[in-house]
Amino acid sequence: MRLLISSLAFVSMGLIALPSSGQVSTMPLLEREIILDGIVTDEEWNAVEPLPLTMYQPTFEGTMTESTEIRVGHDANYIYVAGKLFDSEPDGIRANTLYRDRYSGDDTFAIILDTFNDDENAVWFFTTPAGVRFDMAVSNDANFSGGQPMNSSWNTFWDVQTAFTSFGWSVEMRIPFSSLGFQVVDGTVEMGMIVYRYIARKNERHIYPAIPPNWGMGFAKPSVARNVRFEGIQSKRPVYITPYILGGRNVENELNELETEYSRERDVTREAGLDLRYNITNNLSLDLTANTDFAQVEADDQQVNLSRFSLFFPEKRQFFQQRSGVFNYNTGGSDRLFHSRRIGLSDGEPVRLLGGSRVVGRIGSWDVGFIDMQTDKSSDLPSENFGVLRIRRNVLNQNSYAGAMVTSRLSTDGDYNIAYGLDTVLRIRDEDYATLQLSQVFDDGFAEDGNQTFRETSLLRAVYERRAQEGVVYSAAVSRVGEFHEPGIGFRARDGYLSPSVSTGYGWFGSETSLFRSVEPEISGNVFFRLDDKSIESAELQSSVGIEFKSGSEVNADISYRFEALSDTLSFSSRAEVLPGTYDFINGSVRYDMHDGNLFRASFGSEAGSFFDGYRYSISVSPTWSMSKHVEMGADVIANFIRFGNRNQQFDFQLIRARTQLALNRKISANAFVQVNTANKFVSANARFRYNISEGNDLWIVYNEGIHYDRMRELPFLPAFRSRTILLKFTYTFIS
Repeated sequence: MRLLISSLAFVSMGLIALPSSGQVSTMPLLEREIILDGIVTDEEWNAVEPLPLTMYQPTFEGTMTESTEIRVGHDANYIYVAGKLFDSEPDGIRANTLYRDRYSGDDTFAIILDTFNDDENAVWFFTTPAGVRFDMAVSNDANFSGGQPMNSSWNTFWDVQTAFTSFGWSVEMRIPFSSLGFQVVDGTVEMGMIVYRYIARKNERHIYPAIPPNWGMGFAKPSVARNVRFEGIQSKRPVYITPYILGGRNVENELNELETEYSRERDVTREAGLDLRYNITNNLSLDLTANTDFAQVEADDQQVNLSRFSLFFPEKRQFFQQRSGVFNYNTGGSDRLFHSRRIGLSDGEPVRLLGGSRVVGRIGSWDVGFIDMQTDKSSDLPSENFGVLRIRRNVLNQNSYAGAMVTSRLSTDGDYNIAYGLDTVLRIRDEDYATLQLSQVFDDGFAEDGNQTFRETSLLRAVYERRAQEGVVYSAAVSRVGEFHEPGIGFRARDGYLSPSVSTGYGWFGSETSLFRSVEPEISGNVFFRLDDKSIESAELQSSVGIEFKSGSEVNADISYRFEALSDTLSFSSRAEVLPGTYDFINGSVRYDMHDGNLFRASFGSEAGSFFDGYRYSISVSPTWSMSKHVEMGADVIANFIRFGNRNQQFDFQLIRARTQLALNRKISANAFVQVNTANKFVSANARFRYNISEGNDLWIVYNEGIHYDRMRELPFLPAFRSRTILLKFTYTFIS
């Protein structure tokens, strides 16, 4: 006991002794009005000193090949950012697209703001020489160990103008304080700030402050941002009211009850709805929605499942994006206690959303998130209510937190699923972090079957890791997930297991004269034990290496050993399956990514090796061609060849995804996305036209079609198309 108390005291002292954020710089209050035209004039900006910049890449603190001047100031209502971006080769400036929220290997200019100064979350605004706006939300301190920390579906209100000049190009940004959540303390606001300029063709980044590349995505890491102070803010809190009208037509072929033929059903869509956003305080926002619609959201990428576990698809709908990092409760891989995609979607098909509310922000020292949504009944599901409450706060130091989450899924027929979770992330020292999670699920179905014990319905997880890119890196984790831990609005690939996992590696950066920017070898392994009989269900041992060249291209390679114990038949098609049994197999893969600053760029990948009691070979090619700033074409071609020789079975399939993006200017754009899946002999097409009249005011025309191209493979013969939809949607935002 004494040893335990001494150990806890030592850890606590280490936590408290961690350094807090550095010195605070006061941002200048602008005395002159800034005319937002992209021209950085001395008359407007001479009172603001340029920030001292450092080369981040390809060599940290190397010699910058071009001059860059970045200035940041503010008035009572806006943050202004200006850049004079000198370039000795103006013809080499990359302005590859006019498409909103699309990065196409362009030169970029950016500011990243940790608006609550919590060293965890941030908002990221960047633009290109063509003046294209791109905004994202950053969560989990830009660390990928808890899932994807970059949310490119997040959008807000802000303005930017750019101009080509005799010295290169210049930019002016205007970001309303009302678009940012923040906390006022003694009349001032402190935020974390990072600014940078990226020269695409040189893979060169100039940054403030002088952040070393010790972490992946370190240039967007909130915890190493410069603390800055804004004074004299008189931010307004406008109300954004966005009604929409939607009209269209849908034709669908459905199999009749006798399953003898398909009949064509036609529906006419006439809908209207409303979204409302209001900042209750400077650091707490409210979203309300009625008859919610997401017709303009891009279609999901089709996938073919080669495992016995569910596939994960990301959330793209705008309503769920605002400070979505607050709702993070990731439990390893793609698993999570809350996945907003479970609301209003069933097997990928939309379920009518009657309405709901969302509150997110900060109250005192607490990060708070609340969601309440109601769905309509459908042919397969009753009307359901979905609820989420998330709270967390910093403990011990700025980089540690403790929190809780509760989710509920209640149907009108009396079914319920309620889950709670407790979690903490503690920064122990330097880049060492410990994560502890406990979660439990209560479900009426489990209760009726007598399966409501804590062991059967709970999750326990512990992780200790070093979150870094340079030097020795390591991670050790153990998870125990009960057989009936199934959160009703979460995502879980598998359950009923105990899984330890470890990884270790070493990363180093090349010298200024080296061809390599970084080299990162790693060894990792994991085992999944079934809880019911303690047998091994899965195991993997992998060795990998990632190499990034200073040119911007990358090579990744790995070789792995896998063990799988199947208790049920794993079926890939009517002509290929794997029988129950134990299997071990070895495979390797390699991937090469060209530098994304090239006008034509591509990724190439290949994987080969044994696969259960057969073998598998796959190849992928993903080319992108920026023909001009008005036209970009891209594709993913993935081919898989699977053979089970001793059973004379095979499963070959190809996935082809082709995208064409057209932009007449920054307001008028179109996107066509066609996918061919030979595994199910299906072609899907999604085309979207957008006229962005102004921020928040849009006209959308959306066309979707699903086509069967091998109609005679089953009886009754399949129809030529599964469904065909055309929709017109108009939204207009009133600001008061």
